[in-house]
Amino acid sequence: MKLVLTKEALLEGLQRTQNVVGPRPTLPVLSNALLETAKERLRITTTDQSTTIQCHVPASVEVPGATTLPARRLAAIVRELCGGDVSIETDSRNVSTIRCMSSFFRIFGLPKEEFPELFEIKDATHVSIEQSTLFEGLKCTSYAISTDETRYILNGILFSIRDERLTLVATDGRRLALYEIEVQLPHNQQELEFILPTKTVSELQRLLREDGNLTLSITQNVVAFHLGTIFLISKLIEGDYPDYRRVIPGKPGERIKLEREVLLNTVRRVSLLSLNKTNSVRLTFTKNKMDITAVTPEIGEAKESLPVVYHGKDFSIAFNPEFLLDPLRNILDKQIDLDFFDEIGPSVLRVPTKENFLYVLMPMRIPSS
Repeated sequence: MKLVLTKEALLEGLQRTQNVVGPRPTLPVLSNALLETAKERLRITTTDQSTTIQCHVPASVEVPGATTLPARRLAAIVRELCGGDVSIETDSRNVSTIRCMSSFFRIFGLPKEEFPELFEIKDATHVSIEQSTLFEGLKCTSYAISTDETRYILNGILFSIRDERLTLVATDGRRLALYEIEVQLPHNQQELEFILPTKTVSELQRLLREDGNLTLSITQNVVAFHLGTIFLISKLIEGDYPDYRRVIPGKPGERIKLEREVLLNTVRRVSLLSLNKTNSVRLTFTKNKMDITAVTPEIGEAKESLPVVYHGKDFSIAFNPEFLLDPLRNILDKQIDLDFFDEIGPSVLRVPTKENFLYVLMPMRIPSS
């Protein structure tokens, strides 16, 4: 194999693919990137056998071929090159020579045949989605993914497609984030559901761009995302996702309108004295006022008040501060609505300008003061 390409193109391809490579792979070849020549381009592939990323970059191919080279080490080398064109030449023993201006490197690789084969995408259903819309949907839901590995079904985002809508759902059992996107299904397809693992969600968020569409190809066990010159393939989490519709409350007893950034900054300040997961911030509502307090017995107390439009009975409700802050950090709208039902039932955060988003949050039970 022999080819020439720019430093920028090679580095971009490696940066887009190297994150899949884990620190302690089960096979030596899984530390490597597969480099394959194609017509006027180089195809770079990495995998951990659950998630695979493939990227095409322009190249001048003199001798076609393929090899695998250590992905992170190769990226580090290319990053430090002075610039200009990079030539890569690989011999029959998978020893690659890399030259750029006065720089010279020789790297030992492994043969292409040791690299795992790509997942097959057969009899897939294809759905087109705007990249920017999917990025926003993932940003508004991914923070609610469960990190409890004993509940593996919740270690990802549910993609539920029905009635011309894609619903993204993430929950850890104590809160739930939901975001809906309008899509078009093929005429013979009524509905689809699959659970995308957390690692793939993170990679997808990193790869999505502000413009253009992507094509989603869905099979029974595998999903693929086609993003122009990038191809992301992932195994799916097997199992049935819980019925998320059952935990979404109906009409609220009270709705409080708040400025998102003001609430974000206030809760963040007050939560400085809520130092662990067992502590909380308490929201106390009285006529036209909301007090936000945090008490840690061995340290002290923090309290701030915000004016609100409220004429109901006095009541208090407590939340894990991080769970309350997560949606406030990830939505950009100026105004939010907080829907309350009672002091022990779930509350709902909504955005007046986004009917396609909601966030359900269970309160924390605290002793009466």
